[in-house]
Amino acid sequence: MIKVLVADDQAAVRAGLVLILGAAPGIEVVAEAADGEEAVELARRLRPDVVLMDVRMPRLDGVSATREISGFADVLVLTTFDVDEYVFGALRAGAAGFLLKDIDADRLVEAVRTVAAGDGVVAPKVTRRLIGAFAGAPRLAQGAGRPPGLDELTPREREVFACLGEGLSNGEIAARLDMAETTTKTHVSRILGKLGLRSRVQAAILAQETAAGGMTDVSPPE
Repeated sequence: MIKVLVADDQAAVRAGLVLILGAAPGIEVVAEAADGEEAVELARRLRPDVVLMDVRMPRLDGVSATREISGFADVLVLTTFDVDEYVFGALRAGAAGFLLKDIDADRLVEAVRTVAAGDGVVAPKVTRRLIGAFAGAPRLAQGAGRPPGLDELTPREREVFACLGEGLSNGEIAARLDMAETTTKTHVSRILGKLGLRSRVQAAILAQETAAGGMTDVSPPE
């Protein structure tokens, strides 16, 4: 059973999300939060698998709440806007992905299950803009050199890292690299640990930045 916490300051929106998720097999809505502080408090106490997080909320915004929660629960951010600084901030804070609030019920349920399984989710119509915004980000554009931890990746982990940059799911990575999906999940976890990242979406962004910075070969320098 996938345990979900729904955080949104609009009661009507929150009720709709709870209704959709509560009716889905294998998903249980364990709590609702009307603001960021309540979301953090409930997440710490209940330890849900997924937190469905609104971006703009009183007391504590969704980005700040995501930063506090992402270390022990997967956060799936919801936004009314295609791309804005709140969404980028949430991804930097460790969100497993983000969706637009116009998503239909079936895709919302699928997205929650995808995140709970360890994969990332990004709304399709903003993916290109997301990658474009993060490509060549300050970490590499300012000549900071190879990202810390990159040289610690094993050859297999580098292959998985490159696949993450292409936005592949665990299942797709497993098929491409001819290994079990459980092994893929282990590699992803180790990559996140070595690179000091909180989510596979952050890893995908870093892989894109690495390529944009002219580091298409992620093997260690000689």
